[in-house]
Amino acid sequence: MKYIPNSPEQIREMLADIGVPSVGELFRTIPEAVKVRGNLPIAPGQSELEIERHFYELGRQNDGVLEFKTFLGAGAYNHYVPAAIDAVISRSEFYTAYTPYQPEVSQGTLQAIFEYQTMVSQLTGMEVTNASMYDGATAVTEAVLMANRVRNVPKVVVAGSLHPFYRDVMRTYTANFEIQIEEVPWDATGRVDMAALASKVDAATAAVVIQSPNFFGVIEDLAAAAALAHGKKALLIAAFTEAMSLPLLKSPGACGADIVAGEGQSFGIPLSFGGPYLGIFSTSMQHVRRMPGRVVGMTEDTRGQRGFVLTLSTREQHIRREKATSNICTNQGLCALMASVYLACAGKTGLQEAALQNSAKARAAARALTEVPGVTLRFSSPFFNEFVLRLPGDPHAFARFCKERKIVPGVPLKWFYPELDHELLVCVTEVNTAAEIEALAGALRDFAGASGGRC
Repeated sequence: MKYIPNSPEQIREMLADIGVPSVGELFRTIPEAVKVRGNLPIAPGQSELEIERHFYELGRQNDGVLEFKTFLGAGAYNHYVPAAIDAVISRSEFYTAYTPYQPEVSQGTLQAIFEYQTMVSQLTGMEVTNASMYDGATAVTEAVLMANRVRNVPKVVVAGSLHPFYRDVMRTYTANFEIQIEEVPWDATGRVDMAALASKVDAATAAVVIQSPNFFGVIEDLAAAAALAHGKKALLIAAFTEAMSLPLLKSPGACGADIVAGEGQSFGIPLSFGGPYLGIFSTSMQHVRRMPGRVVGMTEDTRGQRGFVLTLSTREQHIRREKATSNICTNQGLCALMASVYLACAGKTGLQEAALQNSAKARAAARALTEVPGVTLRFSSPFFNEFVLRLPGDPHAFARFCKERKIVPGVPLKWFYPELDHELLVCVTEVNTAAEIEALAGALRDFAGASGGRC
């Protein structure tokens, strides 16, 4: 049961009701000799995250279970989930709700989605957001299909630094469409090669797809990519896997993006072994009727009272199948609610603070890890909370070494890019402590020493 304190006014009312002048008077029967004088020997107040971590550490002493320190990212991020989220989404009116087809009995769900749309639009810098989608991969793929409908030309140019799983999903969905997917490489800085991009984009290009921060954690120049795409009348699709970057970086909309699509798991949704997650999809009002999914709008009833309805529903359940923009999109209502609660609880200041902690801790980790002889940063561009290390040896061998120390050091990039056979993708978020970062650096130093200076 949660502790609910009494306000000073409530305390005064209770004392007045029982006829006692002060709280101290309630304990006058206790001998003065046994009363504590001065402050109690307890630590200062701590944040909810620190308190939860403290009690978790105490609980681990019961059975000696050790939890791995993890530096995994690559599209699924270990952020702190405030207790308020579980408290709200556990209410039966939320976790039993499905699609709000009948607005008369779905006002709460519709309002929650409307508020989600509003906050996400503010973060992406776009005019309209739909009522959420399956996940980031399908959201980006839906953006490609939408761009094809808008432009009615076949080619889509995709940065090779877009998440490999997203590119796989995109190719699967477009396999039976007349859509040509062409990839462009990255340059030495980790950003998309703008010269290669310029050579690919032409009048037959429907869209350019660029992820920022990209799969390597590198922050792309979206404004330059937008100018290049718009010069050939193509749309710019700004993708993302780490939504926590949105409060800190210039919004994709402000950089010229026409569609913004990505993964919202970072906003209060636990890792959950890979899902369910939250697909974010935003665009401009110019293209709203080409957008997949549903849009909740605010209106007034016959008595002039505020109400919420499904303003646009471009799925096959609502309109003729051949007119539907998509029959594979959906509304992840519960996940969208979790994101709404997270965004509302954090507010502008809290979101920026969390994003700054991610950025600062990642930079500190990069400095500590590159102090190990032979270890360097692979790319020179600014990064958010992920970065690529180049190791002098096999990242898989280092990962096996770290297993004995209960550390997951990151993702070996050879799994996705064979040419990056010495590279390790490391992610640091606000939940990683300085001690955990030092433990990873220590493991890297020890492994390099045990290997004769080579990992």
